[in-house]
Amino acid sequence: MRRTLSLLVAIVATFALATSVLGAANPKGGLPTATFSGSTVTVTGGEFSGLGNVPAFAELTVTGLAFYECQNPSGHVAPGQNPVDAAGGTSGLQELPTLKNGRSTIQNLTASVTAPSTPTAQQVGCGGQGSQSWTVVLTDLTATDAHLVITHNGVEIFCRNYTVDGPATGTPC
Repeated sequence: MRRTLSLLVAIVATFALATSVLGAANPKGGLPTATFSGSTVTVTGGEFSGLGNVPAFAELTVTGLAFYECQNPSGHVAPGQNPVDAAGGTSGLQELPTLKNGRSTIQNLTASVTAPSTPTAQQVGCGGQGSQSWTVVLTDLTATDAHLVITHNGVEIFCRNYTVDGPATGTPC
């Protein structure tokens, strides 16, 4: 009797595991792609199935660089030598629109980097040794990296990392 009960428990556990794996939400019909444009990254596309009636949520976070010009006390401008980290940005947690039959897709999930608090002339590399008499002026913000996470029912079901010069479909986390 014990052996039969143990065998029955093992069969039920195996079936439950197989059902949870087979019933899990997963990407179908292509991967989401990222487009980098200055300080902003936008992710679109990808189709996820197996969601049932439970919403899925996506969050995009981005990092990047801030570039500065240096203005000396005479008013002459020279490019800074050292870009500094921009303040990262996030799309915030956003619910994906529900399509029919437990499917969903990403539609224009956007996040941007912002200027950090103004760095010192020394941090930017103004005046050779970073003279404190130079003034720094922000000239450009560039998003360089993005990280996409999709959760369903509180569980991470999809994760991709994107880089400005990398493939549009990113790489698995």
